[in-house]
Amino acid sequence: MELRQLKTFYTLASTLNFARAAEAQNYVPSTVTMQMKALEEELGVKLVDRLGKNVTLTDTGKTFLRYADNILCMVEEAQHALKQPGELTGTIVISADETLCTYRLPAVLQKFRQLHPGVRLIFLPLVSPSLRQSLRDGDVDVIFMLDEVKGESGFCGEKIREERFCLLAAPDHPLASRPALAIEDFHGETFLLTEQGCSYRSFFERSLSQKGMAGITELEFHSAEAIKQCAKLGMGIAILPEMAVSEELKRGELISLPWDLTAVSFATQMFWHEEKWLSPAIEAFIRLARDLESSP
Repeated sequence: MELRQLKTFYTLASTLNFARAAEAQNYVPSTVTMQMKALEEELGVKLVDRLGKNVTLTDTGKTFLRYADNILCMVEEAQHALKQPGELTGTIVISADETLCTYRLPAVLQKFRQLHPGVRLIFLPLVSPSLRQSLRDGDVDVIFMLDEVKGESGFCGEKIREERFCLLAAPDHPLASRPALAIEDFHGETFLLTEQGCSYRSFFERSLSQKGMAGITELEFHSAEAIKQCAKLGMGIAILPEMAVSEELKRGELISLPWDLTAVSFATQMFWHEEKWLSPAIEAFIRLARDLESSP
């Protein structure tokens, strides 16, 4: 068993895609395929199920991933202990939901690559429940979540930035010109919402229910960008973080409706596993994300 095979398996398990794993390793896809085949033959087990270019881990693969992660962490720790001070190296696997991936993290990732070109960054976009589980399972090193401000058992982390939310409609929507809104004004309206399980969707639905609205008509999306575009076309009322619509609000393409969404504090938050050894590269990334994202 070769160290490069373990690195390839870990990268493939992180990306679940042969092409992305090859790109992260600076390989051609056939090299990933050959290394995985050799590793599986040596171990005498099947680690992944191949679905075209995509893969899923078998139960054996999930078990082996924990050991591969520990081995690679120990190797990286040993290399750091022996090397002279200088350029950071290693791999960091980062994950966040689609909204933060689009509107918050690009600047952090770009700045980190400029400062530490020797560190390989792997980014996995995931929804909130999967984010927590991926961190618990050790599949990722650092996650970013847009959620209510609360502690997470087994995680270390911190609030990066408070996030404001808006209830939005097109300028020609019947409610756009109202100076104030009551719960009765929403009857018969269509709401453009993120998928079930999203924290701010759950909060919004609870707030409507507490004010006496028994049910709502909704269209569900997996993309904040899709919600925004449909709201601009007048297809319904959207709830989105201000960071996703600031430009549309400035241009008057969307109107923020007068509805209070401040009952719960939401924020961009950063977490890492409390038992994971933080390599110098991960520590540098956490410091940069903290400083860059908390700045105005």
